Amino acid sequence: MSQHSTARRAAALVGASALLVALAGCSTPPATGGADEAVPGISDDTVTIGTHTPLTGPAAAGYASISAAATAYFEYLNDNGGVHGRSIEYLVKDDGYNPATTQTVVRELVQEDEVFAIVNGLGTPTHTAVLDYLTQNEVPDLFVASGSTNWNQPEKYPYTFGFNADYVVEGAALAQYAADEYPDKVVCLLGQDDDFGDEMIEGAELALGADGLAAVERYSVSNQDVSAQIGAMKAAGCEINILGTINGFTALAIGTAAQLGWFPTWFSSSSGANYETLVGYLGEEVGPKLLQGLIGTNYLPASGGDSEWVSLFREINDEYNDGAVFDGNTVYGMSVAYLFAEALEAAGENPTRASLIEAVQSGDLGGNGILPLSFAEDSHAAYLGVGITAVDQGVQDYLGATYAVEGGSVAAVDPAPVALSGEGIPGS
Repeated sequence: MSQHSTARRAAALVGASALLVALAGCSTPPATGGADEAVPGISDDTVTIGTHTPLTGPAAAGYASISAAATAYFEYLNDNGGVHGRSIEYLVKDDGYNPATTQTVVRELVQEDEVFAIVNGLGTPTHTAVLDYLTQNEVPDLFVASGSTNWNQPEKYPYTFGFNADYVVEGAALAQYAADEYPDKVVCLLGQDDDFGDEMIEGAELALGADGLAAVERYSVSNQDVSAQIGAMKAAGCEINILGTINGFTALAIGTAAQLGWFPTWFSSSSGANYETLVGYLGEEVGPKLLQGLIGTNYLPASGGDSEWVSLFREINDEYNDGAVFDGNTVYGMSVAYLFAEALEAAGENPTRASLIEAVQSGDLGGNGILPLSFAEDSHAAYLGVGITAVDQGVQDYLGATYAVEGGSVAAVDPAPVALSGEGIPGS
Protein backbone atom coordinates (compact mmCIF):
# COMPACT_ATOMS: atom_id res chain seq x y z
CA MET A 1 0.00 0.00 0.00
CA SER A 2 1.23 3.52 -0.79
CA GLN A 3 2.58 5.34 2.25
CA HIS A 4 0.86 8.69 2.62
CA SER A 5 2.49 8.97 5.97
CA THR A 6 4.16 11.35 8.35
CA ALA A 7 7.48 9.91 7.18
CA ARG A 8 6.80 10.91 3.57
CA ARG A 9 5.80 14.41 4.59
CA ALA A 10 8.91 14.75 6.79
CA ALA A 11 11.09 13.58 3.93
CA ALA A 12 9.35 16.08 1.68
CA LEU A 13 10.29 18.88 4.08
CA VAL A 14 13.95 17.93 4.03
CA GLY A 15 14.09 17.28 0.29
CA ALA A 16 12.30 20.46 -0.73
CA SER A 17 14.56 22.55 1.49
CA ALA A 18 17.58 20.97 -0.17
CA LEU A 19 16.12 21.78 -3.60
CA LEU A 20 15.64 25.43 -2.68
CA VAL A 21 19.20 25.69 -1.42
CA ALA A 22 20.42 24.23 -4.69
CA LEU A 23 18.30 26.65 -6.72
CA ALA A 24 19.49 29.59 -4.64
CA GLY A 25 23.10 28.58 -5.17
CA CYS A 26 22.83 28.64 -8.95
CA SER A 27 21.84 31.67 -10.99
CA THR A 28 20.73 29.29 -13.73
CA PRO A 29 19.83 25.69 -12.77
CA PRO A 30 20.64 22.97 -15.34
CA ALA A 31 18.30 22.70 -18.35
CA THR A 32 16.40 25.90 -17.56
CA GLY A 33 18.15 28.21 -19.98
CA GLY A 34 20.85 30.79 -19.30
CA ALA A 35 20.87 34.44 -20.31
CA ASP A 36 22.01 33.59 -23.84
CA GLU A 37 20.33 30.19 -24.04
CA ALA A 38 16.84 29.68 -25.42
CA VAL A 39 14.31 28.33 -22.95
CA PRO A 40 12.47 25.27 -24.35
CA GLY A 41 8.93 26.15 -25.46
CA ILE A 42 9.37 29.92 -25.05
CA SER A 43 9.45 32.33 -27.99
CA ASP A 44 8.80 36.05 -28.20
CA ASP A 45 5.09 35.48 -28.68
CA THR A 46 4.22 31.91 -27.63
CA VAL A 47 4.55 29.45 -24.76
CA THR A 48 4.26 25.83 -25.89
CA ILE A 49 3.17 23.23 -23.36
CA GLY A 50 1.87 19.70 -23.74
CA THR A 51 -0.06 16.88 -22.16
CA HIS A 52 -0.84 13.19 -22.47
CA THR A 53 -4.45 12.11 -22.09
CA PRO A 54 -6.82 9.33 -23.22
CA LEU A 55 -8.60 10.58 -26.32
CA THR A 56 -9.25 6.93 -27.15
CA GLY A 57 -9.38 3.72 -25.12
CA PRO A 58 -11.15 2.64 -21.91
CA ALA A 59 -10.92 6.02 -20.14
CA ALA A 60 -11.70 8.31 -23.08
CA ALA A 61 -15.41 8.66 -22.43
CA GLY A 62 -14.71 9.89 -18.93
CA TYR A 63 -11.74 12.16 -19.54
CA ALA A 64 -11.25 13.18 -23.19
CA SER A 65 -13.31 16.32 -22.66
CA ILE A 66 -10.87 17.69 -20.06
CA SER A 67 -8.14 18.67 -22.53
CA ALA A 68 -10.75 20.15 -24.89
CA ALA A 69 -12.01 22.37 -22.07
CA ALA A 70 -8.45 23.43 -21.17
CA THR A 71 -7.78 24.26 -24.82
CA ALA A 72 -10.95 26.37 -24.92
CA TYR A 73 -9.81 28.35 -21.87
CA PHE A 74 -6.38 28.95 -23.43
CA GLU A 75 -8.06 30.23 -26.63
CA TYR A 76 -10.12 32.62 -24.50
CA LEU A 77 -6.97 33.73 -22.70
CA ASN A 78 -5.05 34.20 -25.96
CA ASP A 79 -7.86 36.34 -27.39
CA ASN A 80 -7.49 38.53 -24.33
CA GLY A 81 -3.77 39.14 -24.64
CA GLY A 82 -2.35 35.87 -23.31
CA VAL A 83 0.21 36.02 -20.50
CA HIS A 84 2.83 38.77 -20.65
CA GLY A 85 1.94 39.15 -24.33
CA ARG A 86 2.51 35.49 -25.18
CA SER A 87 -0.15 33.09 -26.44
CA ILE A 88 -0.29 29.60 -24.98
CA GLU A 89 -0.10 26.67 -27.40
CA TYR A 90 -1.37 23.46 -25.81
CA LEU A 91 -0.27 20.25 -27.53
CA VAL A 92 -2.58 17.36 -26.65
CA LYS A 93 -1.40 13.83 -27.41
CA ASP A 94 -3.49 10.69 -27.10
CA ASP A 95 -2.03 7.88 -25.00
CA GLY A 96 -5.14 5.67 -24.88
CA TYR A 97 -4.61 5.28 -21.10
CA ASN A 98 -1.73 2.94 -21.99
CA PRO A 99 1.53 3.55 -20.07
CA ALA A 100 3.71 2.36 -22.95
CA THR A 101 2.06 4.86 -25.29
CA THR A 102 2.39 7.56 -22.64
CA GLN A 103 6.15 7.06 -22.66
CA THR A 104 6.23 7.50 -26.44
CA VAL A 105 4.09 10.64 -26.64
CA VAL A 106 5.75 12.37 -23.68
CA ARG A 107 9.18 11.82 -25.22
CA GLU A 108 7.84 13.35 -28.43
CA LEU A 109 6.58 16.37 -26.52
CA VAL A 110 9.90 16.88 -24.72
CA GLN A 111 12.42 15.96 -27.41
CA GLU A 112 10.67 16.88 -30.65
CA ASP A 113 8.15 19.54 -29.68
CA GLU A 114 10.44 20.96 -26.97
CA VAL A 115 7.61 21.95 -24.67
CA PHE A 116 8.16 24.35 -21.79
CA ALA A 117 6.21 22.08 -19.43
CA ILE A 118 3.94 19.07 -19.25
CA VAL A 119 0.59 20.20 -17.84
CA ASN A 120 -2.17 17.95 -16.49
CA GLY A 121 -0.88 14.60 -17.75
CA LEU A 122 -3.74 12.23 -16.95
CA GLY A 123 -3.80 8.95 -15.06
CA THR A 124 -2.00 7.19 -12.23
CA PRO A 125 -0.49 4.23 -14.17
CA THR A 126 0.18 6.34 -17.26
CA HIS A 127 1.87 9.28 -15.59
CA THR A 128 3.87 7.05 -13.27
CA ALA A 129 5.47 5.63 -16.42
CA VAL A 130 7.02 9.03 -17.30
CA LEU A 131 7.70 10.44 -13.86
CA ASP A 132 11.40 9.52 -13.73
CA TYR A 133 11.94 10.62 -17.33
CA LEU A 134 10.51 14.09 -16.70
CA THR A 135 12.53 14.42 -13.52
CA GLN A 136 15.78 13.40 -15.21
CA ASN A 137 15.16 15.97 -17.94
CA GLU A 138 14.13 18.67 -15.43
CA VAL A 139 10.85 19.36 -17.20
CA PRO A 140 8.19 21.15 -15.12
CA ASP A 141 5.51 18.52 -14.59
CA LEU A 142 2.55 20.51 -13.41
CA PHE A 143 -0.86 19.67 -12.04
CA VAL A 144 -1.03 15.95 -12.75
CA ALA A 145 -4.58 14.74 -13.38
CA SER A 146 -4.59 12.01 -10.75
CA GLY A 147 -4.94 11.87 -6.99
CA SER A 148 -1.92 9.66 -6.40
CA THR A 149 0.33 10.84 -3.58
CA ASN A 150 3.33 10.04 -5.81
CA TRP A 151 3.18 13.58 -7.18
CA ASN A 152 3.78 15.02 -3.71
CA GLN A 153 7.39 13.97 -3.21
CA PRO A 154 9.44 17.17 -3.57
CA GLU A 155 12.64 15.46 -2.49
CA LYS A 156 12.37 12.80 -5.19
CA TYR A 157 10.37 14.59 -7.88
CA PRO A 158 11.15 18.30 -7.48
CA TYR A 159 9.53 19.28 -10.79
CA THR A 160 6.22 17.44 -10.28
CA PHE A 161 3.06 18.87 -8.69
CA GLY A 162 -0.39 17.34 -8.33
CA PHE A 163 -3.74 18.96 -9.03
CA ASN A 164 -6.43 16.61 -7.73
CA ALA A 165 -7.09 16.22 -4.05
CA ASP A 166 -5.22 13.01 -3.36
CA TYR A 167 -6.95 9.67 -3.00
CA VAL A 168 -6.13 9.38 0.68
CA VAL A 169 -7.95 12.68 1.24
CA GLU A 170 -10.92 11.54 -0.83
CA GLY A 171 -11.13 8.12 0.79
CA ALA A 172 -10.93 9.65 4.26
CA ALA A 173 -13.53 12.32 3.50
CA LEU A 174 -16.04 9.85 2.05
CA ALA A 175 -15.57 7.42 4.92
CA GLN A 176 -15.84 10.18 7.53
CA TYR A 177 -19.02 11.46 5.91
CA ALA A 178 -20.42 7.92 6.01
CA ALA A 179 -19.51 7.65 9.70
CA ASP A 180 -21.01 11.05 10.50
CA GLU A 181 -24.24 10.68 8.56
CA TYR A 182 -24.81 6.90 8.52
CA PRO A 183 -23.10 5.61 11.69
CA ASP A 184 -24.88 2.24 11.72
CA LYS A 185 -24.37 1.34 8.05
CA VAL A 186 -22.00 -1.36 6.79
CA VAL A 187 -19.29 0.33 4.70
CA CYS A 188 -17.30 -1.43 1.96
CA LEU A 189 -14.95 -0.38 -0.84
CA LEU A 190 -14.27 -1.28 -4.47
CA GLY A 191 -10.93 0.00 -5.75
CA GLN A 192 -8.68 -0.13 -8.78
CA ASP A 193 -5.74 -2.53 -8.40
CA ASP A 194 -3.05 0.18 -8.24
CA ASP A 195 -2.16 3.25 -6.17
CA PHE A 196 -5.65 4.62 -6.79
CA GLY A 197 -7.28 1.75 -4.92
CA ASP A 198 -4.49 1.44 -2.37
CA GLU A 199 -4.75 5.04 -1.29
CA MET A 200 -8.56 5.12 -1.24
CA ILE A 201 -8.37 2.18 1.19
CA GLU A 202 -5.71 3.97 3.22
CA GLY A 203 -7.91 7.06 3.50
CA ALA A 204 -11.03 5.11 4.42
CA GLU A 205 -9.16 3.27 7.15
CA LEU A 206 -7.79 6.57 8.40
CA ALA A 207 -11.37 7.62 9.13
CA LEU A 208 -12.92 4.27 10.09
CA GLY A 209 -10.02 2.37 11.62
CA ALA A 210 -8.17 -0.67 10.33
CA ASP A 211 -11.27 -2.86 10.65
CA GLY A 212 -13.77 -0.23 9.54
CA LEU A 213 -14.36 -1.61 6.05
CA ALA A 214 -16.50 -4.73 6.08
CA ALA A 215 -15.29 -5.83 2.64
CA VAL A 216 -12.70 -4.65 0.10
CA GLU A 217 -12.71 -5.71 -3.54
CA ARG A 218 -10.31 -4.78 -6.35
CA TYR A 219 -10.66 -4.60 -10.14
CA SER A 220 -8.35 -4.23 -13.13
CA VAL A 221 -9.06 -1.87 -16.02
CA SER A 222 -8.10 -4.71 -18.37
CA ASN A 223 -11.13 -6.76 -17.27
CA GLN A 224 -14.49 -5.09 -17.78
CA ASP A 225 -16.43 -7.56 -15.68
CA VAL A 226 -16.93 -6.81 -11.99
CA SER A 227 -19.69 -9.35 -11.38
CA ALA A 228 -17.59 -11.33 -8.92
CA GLN A 229 -16.61 -8.24 -6.94
CA ILE A 230 -20.15 -6.86 -6.77
CA GLY A 231 -21.52 -10.28 -5.86
CA ALA A 232 -19.02 -10.56 -3.01
CA MET A 233 -19.94 -7.11 -1.69
CA LYS A 234 -23.63 -7.93 -1.80
CA ALA A 235 -22.99 -11.18 0.07
CA ALA A 236 -21.01 -9.25 2.70
CA GLY A 237 -24.07 -7.15 3.47
CA CYS A 238 -22.52 -3.88 2.28
CA GLU A 239 -24.86 -0.89 2.58
CA ILE A 240 -22.52 1.94 1.58
CA ASN A 241 -19.99 1.24 -1.16
CA ILE A 242 -17.05 3.60 -1.53
CA LEU A 243 -15.69 3.54 -5.08
CA GLY A 244 -12.08 4.15 -6.03
CA THR A 245 -12.98 3.80 -9.69
CA ILE A 246 -12.65 5.69 -12.96
CA ASN A 247 -15.96 6.72 -14.54
CA GLY A 248 -16.40 3.65 -16.71
CA PHE A 249 -16.02 1.31 -13.75
CA THR A 250 -18.25 3.43 -11.52
CA ALA A 251 -20.99 2.93 -14.09
CA LEU A 252 -20.10 -0.75 -14.46
CA ALA A 253 -20.33 -1.32 -10.70
CA ILE A 254 -23.65 0.49 -10.32
CA GLY A 255 -25.11 -1.15 -13.41
CA THR A 256 -23.96 -4.64 -12.38
CA ALA A 257 -25.49 -4.20 -8.92
CA ALA A 258 -28.78 -3.09 -10.47
CA GLN A 259 -28.83 -6.20 -12.64
CA LEU A 260 -28.53 -8.22 -9.42
CA GLY A 261 -31.47 -6.30 -7.96
CA TRP A 262 -29.18 -4.70 -5.41
CA PHE A 263 -29.35 -0.96 -4.70
CA PRO A 264 -26.88 0.11 -1.98
CA THR A 265 -25.75 3.71 -1.45
CA TRP A 266 -22.81 4.67 -3.64
CA PHE A 267 -19.96 6.99 -2.58
CA SER A 268 -17.41 7.83 -5.30
CA SER A 269 -14.06 9.53 -5.66
CA SER A 270 -14.20 12.62 -7.87
CA SER A 271 -12.26 10.66 -10.51
CA GLY A 272 -15.30 8.49 -11.13
CA ALA A 273 -18.27 10.62 -10.14
CA ASN A 274 -18.94 12.85 -13.14
CA TYR A 275 -22.72 12.68 -13.51
CA GLU A 276 -23.02 13.42 -17.23
CA THR A 277 -20.32 10.87 -18.09
CA LEU A 278 -22.01 8.22 -15.96
CA VAL A 279 -25.38 8.85 -17.61
CA GLY A 280 -23.64 8.39 -20.95
CA TYR A 281 -22.48 4.95 -19.86
CA LEU A 282 -25.71 3.87 -18.17
CA GLY A 283 -28.14 5.37 -20.66
CA GLU A 284 -30.64 8.20 -20.45
CA GLU A 285 -33.47 5.86 -19.49
CA VAL A 286 -32.02 4.26 -16.36
CA GLY A 287 -28.95 6.36 -15.62
CA PRO A 288 -30.67 9.25 -13.81
CA LYS A 289 -32.61 6.80 -11.62
CA LEU A 290 -29.56 4.73 -10.67
CA LEU A 291 -27.48 7.84 -9.97
CA GLN A 292 -30.03 9.65 -7.81
CA GLY A 293 -28.35 10.30 -4.47
CA LEU A 294 -24.81 9.44 -5.66
CA ILE A 295 -22.36 10.89 -3.14
CA GLY A 296 -19.05 12.24 -4.42
CA THR A 297 -16.21 14.61 -3.66
CA ASN A 298 -15.05 17.82 -5.28
CA TYR A 299 -12.65 20.67 -4.61
CA LEU A 300 -13.52 22.97 -7.53
CA PRO A 301 -16.63 25.02 -8.34
CA ALA A 302 -19.48 22.55 -8.84
CA SER A 303 -20.77 22.40 -12.41
CA GLY A 304 -24.31 22.35 -11.03
CA GLY A 305 -23.70 25.42 -8.87
CA ASP A 306 -24.08 29.12 -9.56
CA SER A 307 -20.63 30.53 -8.80
CA GLU A 308 -19.10 33.27 -10.94
CA TRP A 309 -16.45 30.78 -12.07
CA VAL A 310 -19.11 28.46 -13.44
CA SER A 311 -20.85 31.35 -15.22
CA LEU A 312 -17.56 32.39 -16.86
CA PHE A 313 -16.67 28.83 -17.84
CA ARG A 314 -20.10 28.33 -19.37
CA GLU A 315 -19.55 31.40 -21.54
CA ILE A 316 -16.11 30.17 -22.60
CA ASN A 317 -17.51 26.71 -23.31
CA ASP A 318 -20.22 28.13 -25.55
CA GLU A 319 -17.85 30.35 -27.52
CA TYR A 320 -14.62 28.34 -27.66
CA ASN A 321 -15.62 24.71 -27.17
CA ASP A 322 -18.28 24.30 -29.82
CA GLY A 323 -20.98 24.29 -27.15
CA ALA A 324 -19.82 20.93 -25.80
CA VAL A 325 -21.69 19.43 -22.87
CA PHE A 326 -20.92 21.48 -19.77
CA ASP A 327 -20.08 19.26 -16.81
CA GLY A 328 -17.54 18.62 -14.10
CA ASN A 329 -14.87 17.76 -16.66
CA THR A 330 -15.37 21.16 -18.28
CA VAL A 331 -14.87 22.93 -14.97
CA TYR A 332 -11.84 20.74 -14.22
CA GLY A 333 -10.13 21.40 -17.56
CA MET A 334 -10.67 25.14 -17.43
CA SER A 335 -9.66 25.32 -13.77
CA VAL A 336 -6.31 23.62 -14.37
CA ALA A 337 -5.69 25.80 -17.42
CA TYR A 338 -6.42 28.91 -15.37
CA LEU A 339 -4.00 27.74 -12.67
CA PHE A 340 -1.25 27.22 -15.23
CA ALA A 341 -1.86 30.71 -16.61
CA GLU A 342 -1.67 32.08 -13.08
CA ALA A 343 1.64 30.28 -12.51
CA LEU A 344 3.03 31.49 -15.84
CA GLU A 345 2.07 35.08 -15.04
CA ALA A 346 3.83 34.79 -11.68
CA ALA A 347 6.93 33.31 -13.35
CA GLY A 348 7.72 36.71 -14.86
CA GLU A 349 7.92 38.42 -18.23
CA ASN A 350 10.80 36.19 -19.31
CA PRO A 351 9.94 32.86 -17.68
CA THR A 352 12.34 29.99 -17.23
CA ARG A 353 11.59 26.52 -16.04
CA ALA A 354 13.15 27.45 -12.70
CA SER A 355 11.01 30.57 -12.29
CA LEU A 356 7.90 28.55 -13.14
CA ILE A 357 8.67 26.01 -10.41
CA GLU A 358 9.40 28.82 -7.96
CA ALA A 359 6.07 30.46 -8.79
CA VAL A 360 4.10 27.28 -8.11
CA GLN A 361 5.74 26.47 -4.79
CA SER A 362 5.75 30.10 -3.62
CA GLY A 363 2.40 29.66 -1.92
CA ASP A 364 1.07 32.74 -3.71
CA LEU A 365 -1.15 31.06 -6.31
CA GLY A 366 -4.87 31.27 -5.65
CA GLY A 367 -6.49 28.85 -8.08
CA ASN A 368 -10.27 28.65 -7.92
CA GLY A 369 -10.99 25.87 -5.43
CA ILE A 370 -13.30 25.72 -2.44
CA LEU A 371 -10.24 25.54 -0.17
CA PRO A 372 -6.83 27.23 -0.43
CA LEU A 373 -4.12 25.58 -2.49
CA SER A 374 -1.52 23.70 -0.46
CA PHE A 375 1.51 24.24 -2.70
CA ALA A 376 4.61 25.23 -0.79
CA GLU A 377 8.31 24.51 -0.63
CA ASP A 378 7.56 21.37 1.34
CA SER A 379 4.32 20.34 -0.37
CA HIS A 380 3.57 19.59 -4.00
CA ALA A 381 -0.06 18.68 -3.26
CA ALA A 382 -2.75 21.04 -4.52
CA TYR A 383 -5.71 20.37 -2.23
CA LEU A 384 -5.70 18.66 1.15
CA GLY A 385 -9.46 18.80 1.54
CA VAL A 386 -12.67 18.20 -0.38
CA GLY A 387 -16.34 18.99 -0.20
CA ILE A 388 -19.06 16.33 -0.32
CA THR A 389 -21.42 16.44 -3.29
CA ALA A 390 -24.65 14.66 -4.15
CA VAL A 391 -26.75 14.13 -7.26
CA ASP A 392 -30.34 15.30 -6.90
CA GLN A 393 -32.65 15.20 -9.90
CA GLY A 394 -29.72 15.37 -12.30
CA VAL A 395 -27.93 18.24 -10.55
CA GLN A 396 -24.57 17.56 -8.91
CA ASP A 397 -23.76 20.10 -6.20
CA TYR A 398 -22.24 20.50 -2.76
CA LEU A 399 -24.08 19.36 0.35
CA GLY A 400 -22.16 21.64 2.72
CA ALA A 401 -19.92 19.08 4.43
CA THR A 402 -16.20 19.68 3.84
CA TYR A 403 -13.28 17.65 5.20
CA ALA A 404 -9.52 18.14 5.31
CA VAL A 405 -6.78 15.63 6.06
CA GLU A 406 -3.61 16.78 7.79
CA GLY A 407 -1.31 15.25 10.35
CA GLY A 408 -2.81 11.81 9.87
CA SER A 409 -6.37 12.74 10.80
CA VAL A 410 -9.53 13.84 9.03
CA ALA A 411 -11.63 16.74 10.30
CA ALA A 412 -14.60 18.82 9.21
CA VAL A 413 -13.60 22.32 8.03
CA ASP A 414 -15.32 25.37 6.64
CA PRO A 415 -15.03 25.90 2.86
CA ALA A 416 -13.34 29.08 1.68
CA PRO A 417 -14.11 29.42 -2.05
CA VAL A 418 -11.75 31.57 -4.12
CA ALA A 419 -13.61 34.46 -5.73
CA LEU A 420 -13.39 35.18 -9.46
CA SER A 421 -11.26 38.18 -10.36
CA GLY A 422 -10.10 39.82 -13.58
CA GLU A 423 -12.56 37.87 -15.72
CA GLY A 424 -10.45 34.79 -15.09
CA ILE A 425 -7.35 36.32 -16.70
CA PRO A 426 -4.33 36.36 -14.37
CA GLY A 427 -2.62 39.72 -14.05
CA SER A 428 -5.50 41.70 -15.52
